[in-house]
Amino acid sequence: MFSHIMVGADDVAASKAFYDATLGALGHPAGGMDDKGRVFYMTPTGIFAITKPINGDAASCANGATIGFAAASPEQADAWHAAGLAAGGTACEDPPGVRRGGLGSLYLAYLRDPAGNKLCALHRMPA
Repeated sequence: MFSHIMVGADDVAASKAFYDATLGALGHPAGGMDDKGRVFYMTPTGIFAITKPINGDAASCANGATIGFAAASPEQADAWHAAGLAAGGTACEDPPGVRRGGLGSLYLAYLRDPAGNKLCALHRMPA
């Protein structure tokens, strides 16, 4: 359904360091920077990108929005979370763990990136 997600950041270098660490924990290579200073993480299923806002205004995170990244296991979600904390992210929501609900059991880990964007690593637990 989605081709790409792009987030704004005032400090693209700090955000790149954060995403290189967190997405690296999920098995993705470091992002590449283009000649406009944007960073792209290319995968077979989509693209994640970071940019300074093109209108010149300060970057801001969306209240109520969450960007989710697929994790292959709870251990990988925990590694993502730890890498994010070490790379300048902040913990938010409940600590990483299993949440049960109408969609089944999910292992979730939440962070905010250096620009304040809310992120989640999600692993669907076996039924």
